[in-house]
Amino acid sequence: MGRITARRPVVRIRMDGPDGPASSRRPDALAVEEPLEIRIGGAALTVTMRTPGHDVELATGFLVSEGVVRRADDVRAAIHCGGPGTGGEENTYNVLDLSLAHAVDVAPLVRAFPTTSACGVCGTASIAQVQARAPFDVAADPVRIPAALLAGIPDRLRARQDVFAQTGGLHAAALVEVGTGDIVVVREDVGRHNAVDKVVGWAAARGLLPLAGHVLAVSGRASFELVQKAAMAGIPALAAVSAPSSLAVELAADRGITLVGFLRGATMNAYAGAERIVVSGPAAAGPA
Repeated sequence: MGRITARRPVVRIRMDGPDGPASSRRPDALAVEEPLEIRIGGAALTVTMRTPGHDVELATGFLVSEGVVRRADDVRAAIHCGGPGTGGEENTYNVLDLSLAHAVDVAPLVRAFPTTSACGVCGTASIAQVQARAPFDVAADPVRIPAALLAGIPDRLRARQDVFAQTGGLHAAALVEVGTGDIVVVREDVGRHNAVDKVVGWAAARGLLPLAGHVLAVSGRASFELVQKAAMAGIPALAAVSAPSSLAVELAADRGITLVGFLRGATMNAYAGAERIVVSGPAAAGPA
């Protein structure tokens, strides 16, 4: 897997061994986390901590979420270059410079501090900002989502988390096409927002935005920034295996996004847009 994983020695402690508590040294696979500096036309835009790989998709998805690009041909080229100095640095593949089809004033977009693998919305302060910039009317998406389809997503997603199976340390995001039930793409990263940006970047590069009729599935919790990214990419539903935040629910309700949390086994909670979920069977009473 190259730079996606790293092996390090660890001390494994077992309290319930056959001869009592014991320790042993063994190698372990860890998920790699490295910074990525994103530049536009040579000008630094932001730094995000991420798992190396699919960097162009990550950067493109980030620009989609920020409202800088909307179509596949908005990004003309992308190249990994050396470090932040004046030349001669070894290419660590941690600096990505994008050329866009239109001029962009980077200065207003530059964030005052680096993005981390835990936070992808450091520069966005309010729901009003998202409302003003979202280019798609997600609330108008007529898709209806079978509850049975949602219930089956976590196991299917876990089966395709290759690096998570080795490390236990990555988040995953996936796009599920409701009409066919197919998982069309899965991406992993140490950051939830990075995994989602990679998925959105994959779709943008193929001219698939807006992603009407799709569900964005994530392996962790549903936060404000993930709902924001779904809105910016025109995704009508977000499903998470863990809890949403209060602001995530507020934004989902305002934007007309179906938000499902605690998606585990046969149960789930619909926090917004429950009318899109189709529940069938004699015991069905409709989404709560």
